[in-house]
Amino acid sequence: MAGHSKWKNIRHTKAKQDARKGKIFTKLIREITVAARTGGEVSSNSRLRTAVQDALRENMTRDTIDRAIARGLGEDAATQVEELRYEGYGPGGVAIMVDCMTDNRNRTAGEVRHMFVKQSGNLGAEGSVAYLFTRRGVIRFAKGINEDTLLELALEAGAEDVVTQDDGSFEVLTHPDQFNDVQEKLVNAGLTPQQAEITEAPSTYALLDDVEIAQKCLKLIDGLEDLDDVQHVYTNVDIADDIAGQLE
Repeated sequence: MAGHSKWKNIRHTKAKQDARKGKIFTKLIREITVAARTGGEVSSNSRLRTAVQDALRENMTRDTIDRAIARGLGEDAATQVEELRYEGYGPGGVAIMVDCMTDNRNRTAGEVRHMFVKQSGNLGAEGSVAYLFTRRGVIRFAKGINEDTLLELALEAGAEDVVTQDDGSFEVLTHPDQFNDVQEKLVNAGLTPQQAEITEAPSTYALLDDVEIAQKCLKLIDGLEDLDDVQHVYTNVDIADDIAGQLE
């Protein structure tokens, strides 16, 4: 059982996410479309299966999902989007990776660069912060679940570790290739996760202990997440407890 993790899941707890429902759907549809284009059925395409599960978790209808899959399978080269990654630093030295899907590379690059500059960040070269992150599956469970049961089932299912959060909740960590299998086995055992995703987990964290710097950093993260072409924003931000209280 790993040690307690830090206050690093801020983007999952902000009420602002509710106001982004429309954009969340757009991003999910785009991910399903691109994942479908890589080939195979949902059962054999792990990326597509994850995208569909994410969409269902957000209450997207099956009809909408099926249309997105059909669009991906039928797209021609003229309408295809490409995947891009941008890396840089935010206020306080926070490492930031931005994954995008776009049909206009110049537009996306300009918007991402503008947001970094506007919010006191610095866009870096390829590889400038990627080495700080590891791709990993994360399955989150609320506090109150039996810790021994979760640990036993998770490890038997092929999970790499189970982390206890400060609030008593749990994170099951998996290799990306094992993510869907582990999640399915836990659900079949009667354990319902609060959230499940494949993400980029930081190896180290940048602690922000100044409220002004923390606010600037969160504005940068929010601004990037609001860009239409941005799919995911990954950071290693860690905000001191007293500062987090002021921000709330």
